[in-house]
Amino acid sequence: MGIFSRFSDIVNSNINALLDKAEDPEKLVRLIIQEMEDTLVEVRSASAKTIANKKDLTKQVERFEQEANDWQAKAELAISKEREDLARAALIEKQKCADQAESLKSELSLVDEQIGKLQAEVVQLQEKLADAKARQKAIIMRQKTVSSRLEVKKTLDGSKVDDAIDRFERYERKIDDLESQVDAYDLGKKTLADEFAELESDNKINDELAALKAKVGAKKEESESK
Repeated sequence: MGIFSRFSDIVNSNINALLDKAEDPEKLVRLIIQEMEDTLVEVRSASAKTIANKKDLTKQVERFEQEANDWQAKAELAISKEREDLARAALIEKQKCADQAESLKSELSLVDEQIGKLQAEVVQLQEKLADAKARQKAIIMRQKTVSSRLEVKKTLDGSKVDDAIDRFERYERKIDDLESQVDAYDLGKKTLADEFAELESDNKINDELAALKAKVGAKKEESESK
């Protein structure tokens, strides 16, 4: 037995609920589509047989109605010939044909109802099938995406990442220690850039000192001249 035991299971099924419970959604959706396609073929085959049966019943009804009309004509002929006995017999045969025709018409009505249900089922199944096929790629893509995310989560939660971070931090601390040692060696030593900076600073101070002396001397001379 397949995933679905009968057509109504497919029509009334909730595909999302089935997928939520499935261990392998990709495999399940393929099986659902295959089951739907197989069922659609069966329903169409049953519909074709029922339509053929309807055509056969229709022909039988037409035949019995024609026979009833023929017996009616014979009854009228017998009456015209004053053969009431033959007319009575013809009317009896006419009634039999009419009864057969009515019985077949009732059966034909049931066949029409069955064809209507089959056609409605075909439409429902086609809609379900189209929906499943349209969502098949999206479902498969979602599964692959979730699986990839799960693998990443497992990796991130593992000890390998923590070990790598610890090693990286240890390397950083070693580099910091080496830089501190280099700075300690250079402590108190003047670089060429430092010496030029001092010269530039001295020149600036000497210039400011000379300017200050000139300013004070000018004020003094101005005061003595008064």
